[in-house]
Amino acid sequence: MNKNKLIIIEGPQGTGKTGLSNYLRDKLPGANLYRLSGQKDKTIAGKKWSTKMYNALMDYLKEMEEIPMDLIFDRTFFTEEVYARLGYKEYDFHDIYLKLVEKLCQLDFDVYLIVLYLENPNIYENRLKRDHHNYQSFSIRNSRAQQKVYLDMKEELQNKNIEVISLATDDFKDAYEKIDTLFEIHHDN
Repeated sequence: MNKNKLIIIEGPQGTGKTGLSNYLRDKLPGANLYRLSGQKDKTIAGKKWSTKMYNALMDYLKEMEEIPMDLIFDRTFFTEEVYARLGYKEYDFHDIYLKLVEKLCQLDFDVYLIVLYLENPNIYENRLKRDHHNYQSFSIRNSRAQQKVYLDMKEELQNKNIEVISLATDDFKDAYEKIDTLFEIHHDN
């Protein structure tokens, strides 16, 4: 019997996380989509709440192991770690992050971390022109910095019980075709 999928989509602002997570939700039967925005409090107090929130999420995921449902997350604690590494937070999240990764690896899911990025970072300029009220301000510089950290993080996660996939989204059609192949999504003509 195949395990349920736990799919986490991460990446910088402007790479298409929302579109891809919506696509997967529509194409994977019985999937549930969660969109997490993280803890807005950037102070030391925010670390306490983020820690509680993500530990509770891990407990919830443990409970969901037996339910026949694929789970899709548009951001999780990986974003918290990236933002802390970039200095967007007043605190270091790395100790908590490492514990959360270990908990994630122990879950009885097929775990996929899909890291979105742009091969041509100049594309960020057009994608970030949209009007968003967001936790971290949209800027090309921020997105490029986030991309570097996400791709570094991807390398750090090798040899874990997580299938880490980096996916360029310069061309959404090409990216979605790769997702279709990965998750064996077939389209009715």
